[in-house]
Amino acid sequence: MTLVVVPVRYPLSKHSRATLAEAIRIADERDAELTVLHVDLYQDGKEVTRTGLKRAVEREFGALPEVRYVVRRGFLVEETILDEVAAEQADVVVIGAKQASRWRRTIRKLFSDPDIESFLNDKLDATVITVRADGKATELASADGGRDDP
Repeated sequence: MTLVVVPVRYPLSKHSRATLAEAIRIADERDAELTVLHVDLYQDGKEVTRTGLKRAVEREFGALPEVRYVVRRGFLVEETILDEVAAEQADVVVIGAKQASRWRRTIRKLFSDPDIESFLNDKLDATVITVRADGKATELASADGGRDDP
């Protein structure tokens, strides 16, 4: 089954709501499982729970089928997201447009690869879709179209 991963802020920001709405639409369109991911930074001293994340999402969007809520702790948001995407072998990653430029910088630092599209194709085998706060989505990179093999 196809897996869509969407990193969000907590509490949900306007941009996170737009990104999550697009991820829900894509998961529904592709009959996919959805993972809602929040990265809790060690240095912030906050402790977000899966239950709190789930309640916040359900307040905005209602109960969602085939959804997994994940809270990971880390020092760098982008690195923690990449780790989760790779570990879960996500087919599609839906991120905010601001997050995409941070990903580029992080990937350059971590892997000395200035081309995020090549990195994602070679390392993650995932489609990355960016979403602006106004809800406009753009496909950033696509490895296999984010679909299961026949």
